[in-house]
Amino acid sequence: MSRVGVLALGPAGAGKSTFCNSIIAHMQTIGRRAHIVNLDPAAEPTNYEFTIDIRDLISLQDVMEELDLGPNGALIYCFEYLMENLDWLDEEIGDYNDEYLIFDCPGQIELYTHVPAMPTIVRHLQQSLGFNLCATYLVEAPFVVEHAKFFSAALSAMSAMILLELPHINILSKTDLIKDDVTRRQLKRFLNPDPLLLSSKKVDLESESNPRFVRLNRAIANLVDDFGMVQFLPLDCTKESDSVATILSYIDDVTQWSEGQEPKEPVDVEEVGEDDI
Repeated sequence: MSRVGVLALGPAGAGKSTFCNSIIAHMQTIGRRAHIVNLDPAAEPTNYEFTIDIRDLISLQDVMEELDLGPNGALIYCFEYLMENLDWLDEEIGDYNDEYLIFDCPGQIELYTHVPAMPTIVRHLQQSLGFNLCATYLVEAPFVVEHAKFFSAALSAMSAMILLELPHINILSKTDLIKDDVTRRQLKRFLNPDPLLLSSKKVDLESESNPRFVRLNRAIANLVDDFGMVQFLPLDCTKESDSVATILSYIDDVTQWSEGQEPKEPVDVEEVGEDDI
């Protein structure tokens, strides 16, 4: 079985930890095992304990107190410290050679949009530890239903895709919080969006913005359209939803999880008998 890792990325409050817990819960119901690797030095476990926790190496609170840094500066320091001590990560992961690991990442998006910390860790996991990795980028659905905010989310997702150079799945989280039927229908246009349509006068983006930004809006829409890879899967973590199973199937396809499974021994009919089959 090959090593598989899933990175949960996205801004603070996007629901990354809830997503990680939902994946774990779903996998347990279908007889698969997975573990959460916490890479957020300020996070606390919720539904499921962290199997590997960066706070065993360094914590955000300790750095802030000892070095008199703010939360953002302290977080950068924590990741620089982790990069200097990747042998700790190797040792912790070493006990899980054939396990499915879900990496819960911090909500400071600069770590995977322009700071080289996360790309360094990604390359280490791939090249030194042999992981097949997939990045999931979460954005709150109630946030992107405003057209201007959609483009902000799309650009941040594109930045992460380009910097990390990983197979990438974009997710609209918290769709269960949208109760209004009209808004839910509007949300569908953001799952597989047409950026040029979203930036047109038909949706009043230009009238909502300062006239000085009209050309900028069009340029951003053209950039997203030219890139052509910003699509989203809906995520509803309520029990009656099957969106978690759908997202997991996409992750399995990207990481080739099924190809890494050990083949099962064929059943010998003569040994077990017809009544046991």
